[in-house]
Amino acid sequence: MEDVFIHPSSIVEEGARIGKGTKIWHFCHVMPECTLGENCLLGQNVFVAKGVILGNNVKIQNNVSIYEGVICEDDVFLGPSMVFTNVINPRSAVNRRGEYAVTVVERGATIGANATIVCGHRIGAHAFIGAGAVVTRDIPAFALVFGNPARQSGWMSRYGHRLSFDHAGKATCPESGEQYIMDGNKVRLETPLK
Repeated sequence: MEDVFIHPSSIVEEGARIGKGTKIWHFCHVMPECTLGENCLLGQNVFVAKGVILGNNVKIQNNVSIYEGVICEDDVFLGPSMVFTNVINPRSAVNRRGEYAVTVVERGATIGANATIVCGHRIGAHAFIGAGAVVTRDIPAFALVFGNPARQSGWMSRYGHRLSFDHAGKATCPESGEQYIMDGNKVRLETPLK
């Protein structure tokens, strides 16, 4: 594994694919048959299950478990102690290993500390899930959601700023200057991605 840092207290099983520049810190466990892209960062006590796919530059804070069925695209941020599930109706006495639901976290999305993502949903690109939110349905790109169950409270730019749309349905990110357009209940970036 080229240019990969693995802390001696961590376990990386044979068959795990890890991209260059990735750092795996204290007490992590990475299972076989998972894929971690380039320049990922796994904080302390992170578990990555078999079959999980992480894109490039995924940042995972302490105490996060990523279970089979989860796919995180490039530039995803997973906050401390956030939770994924992978079975809708778990029972200890019923084996549902063949029923894992797929959860996709699209490029650039942020999931805040202690949030819970119920399996089988798609978190849209650059969406922002607030700390402690419980996500029980798909979240559109650029949406800001929080609460239990999570409800949309606005829109966020790629740079993590709340967007304020004018009467023409346009907004500007105060940090990047990027222009956004609201079309119905969808937001899209008007200027090309850098």
